[in-house]
Formats: sequence, structure tokens, C-alpha cells
Amino acid sequence: MNNRKTDRRTIYTINVIKESFLELIDKEPYSQINVAQLCRQASINRSTFYLHFDDLTDVLNTVLDDALLFTNESDESSKTDNESTVDTFKENESLIPACQRVAGSPKYQKLLMDPSLSDYIIGRIITHEKPTIIPEIQKRTGFSKSEAEALFSYSIHGSFAINKRHHFIKDESWYHELKLLNQFTSAGYDRFNGK
Repeated sequence: MNNRKTDRRTIYTINVIKESFLELIDKEPYSQINVAQLCRQASINRSTFYLHFDDLTDVLNTVLDDALLFTNESDESSKTDNESTVDTFKENESLIPACQRVAGSPKYQKLLMDPSLSDYIIGRIITHEKPTIIPEIQKRTGFSKSEAEALFSYSIHGSFAINKRHHFIKDESWYHELKLLNQFTSAGYDRFNGK
């Protein structure tokens, strides 16, 4: 996104563009949307659009960052404890990895369910969380960086698949599968660590 002073009008316009983008995503896949459609939906002209965003991918990235809580999460957000329970996850979602935290926000469901974006979204999650998670996996397992990256990629893909299977809706079945995945991963960590 272009660097621009963020006054009230700028914030309003950016939010209108993001909301209009999500409205379009509810109607058709990302691959069918273009800047002209987005401008019409947002009731703005192209020059206004380009004051705030470089292109449609820039809007996509900004909306994904909102959806995945990349703009306001703490450093502790991706850590999980093998003693965690479903209730703990319900009470403190900051313990849940990004692709699990996003479930339950109807605003982003169509975007996250878009089959043409799955790999892109997973890639964005991996890029964002890799600097924090890889060292944690290495510390917990003694793995090399490349081995930790392979495990991390496997975990993110699995987590995303569970979320997609549940249409990114948090319900008891989703929490149960989340707990199962986290217990499985944690047991694997412990096995490699000799516990």
C-alpha cells in the first residue's frame, strides 16, 4: 500500500475500498475481479484508488492482513502449549496459529474459501509466521532450519485444510479437530525431543 498520511478521510476511503473488495469477493472469485469493478463498487474513481493502493493484489494483501490479524498480534501469538485445552483456545485465541485464529469471521469466509487463493493465502501465512515459528520448532525439536521449515509447512497446510473443511466456521467440531491437530503436533515435537 502506498505510504500516505493517514487522516480520517484517508482511513475512511481505505476502509470503503476494502469493504467493497469483500463485497465483490462474495459475488465472484478473486480471479474475476478487476480494479474498474472495485472502483465502481466503492463509488470512487481510479485515481482515488491508486492514491491508496498500487494494484488489486495490494488490496488483497491488506484485507488478508486484517483477516489473519497480522496487523495487531503479539509475538506470543503463535506459540501453543501441549497442555492447552479447547477452552483455553476459546478464551485466548492468541495461542492459535494465524490460519486457525481467522476461523469464525463471516466477513472473510468467501475470500478464504476461494480455491484460486488457497496457495497464496498459505504462502502469506508462512511468510509472516516463519521468523517466529521456525526458531521455536528448532528449539523444541533440535531440527535443522530446513527440517523445521518442512514441519512448519506441513502444519500450516494441515491447519488451513481443517479450516477450509469447516468453511472457516468455529464450532465444537472445529475446536475438537484443532485440539487433535495441536496434540498431534505437540506429541511429535516431544518425540523428537526425547520426552
